[in-house]
Amino acid sequence: MNPAWPVILADGGVVLRPIKLRDQRAWREVNRRNRDWLRPWEATIPPPAPGGPLAQRPTYRQMVRHLRAEANAGRMLPFVIEYEGRLVGQLTVAGITWGSMCSGHVGYWVDREVAGRGVMPTSVALAVDHCFRTVGLHRIEVCIRPENTPSRRVVEKLGFREEGLRPRYLHIDGAWRDHLVFALTAEEVPEGLLRRWHRVSRGTPR
Repeated sequence: MNPAWPVILADGGVVLRPIKLRDQRAWREVNRRNRDWLRPWEATIPPPAPGGPLAQRPTYRQMVRHLRAEANAGRMLPFVIEYEGRLVGQLTVAGITWGSMCSGHVGYWVDREVAGRGVMPTSVALAVDHCFRTVGLHRIEVCIRPENTPSRRVVEKLGFREEGLRPRYLHIDGAWRDHLVFALTAEEVPEGLLRRWHRVSRGTPR
């Protein structure tokens, strides 16, 4: 049995758990209410090359089945975020690579109604600690558009290092967008990222 997945991670009212097919109604409702809030930061599919196939966004069921297959293959950890018993977002550790790299990258979104309550920093800290302590990864990246101030605040609060700019890195909101790279290695948080976040949120020096 793989201790890294499936898994439920929790701290206070924040819970990360595997995404499920039966989450469809709640997932769609949160996305519908947050359409304008999420659209500027949402991944899109670029136009096909001349003569190439036309790609389409997957349905919810197709998305979940793909995420499950990637998780079972050890390449991804697809979570939904619950806050006080309600689905409020999604966090995925993707691009998990082994060998001499042992790394992955984190992507996330959250319901605007709970933004600013510490839900997202707590979620990222839970996921990173799991990746370092149980999965066995060495490095975690988060790539964020420079204009995405709320998302940048999350990694800044957690003490991620800013490493530089990746020009035209991902297709977001209909165009190829620059992204800033933030990263942490396991050696930088020997006590755990969640513990660091608790200290920061209580105003205690690192």
